[in-house]
Amino acid sequence: MSKKVKFDYFDAFEKQTEVAVKEAELLIKAIEGFTTAENTLDVMRRAHALEHEGDEINHAIFKTVATDFITPIDREDIIELAQFLDNIIDYVEDVMQRFYMYDVHFMHKDAHEFALLIKKSCEALHRAMEDFRNFKKSKKFKQLIIDVNTYEEEADELFLHVIRSLHTEDCDNPMRVLVWTQIFDRMEKCCDACEHTADIMNTILLKNV
Repeated sequence: MSKKVKFDYFDAFEKQTEVAVKEAELLIKAIEGFTTAENTLDVMRRAHALEHEGDEINHAIFKTVATDFITPIDREDIIELAQFLDNIIDYVEDVMQRFYMYDVHFMHKDAHEFALLIKKSCEALHRAMEDFRNFKKSKKFKQLIIDVNTYEEEADELFLHVIRSLHTEDCDNPMRVLVWTQIFDRMEKCCDACEHTADIMNTILLKNV
């Protein structure tokens, strides 16, 4: 009888951050190739397929943590980390859905810069996650967490700029201000979610040293 293969939670977390990076890359493609809201349907389908992939990983984590006798870190931390990783993927997909739902007629000049920041945040989180299984011994893990927080701070500054710009330069078009405020708010939440996930990882480190 073959021995049961033990579920690797750290590998599952890495797969989630990989999906997040792919979702962020797709967001950039959606923005760079934007023509009309109607033409974003194909990108939305691809984004939803990635989101489903993330859900499958999440379900595997939840199913396993419920029955495992021993886990590498606290069950509550595993669940919280998995949920926040899932949030990142959901938020990035939400941005693309809003292009379609709000029937945007043009791509805002600052959307591409914001999407690049989201991708950098996801990539930084993925690098930190690759080192997460070694967090007790790693000499670079703390710096990798700081990198994620740095991109979130850049996103905060950009958000302040673009919202200010909307309300000063586009004040004669309240619907445009409303729509893009909602979209940029969701984009900023993507970077926030990356930072929150990194904070959870850092808390796990402090609890286990």
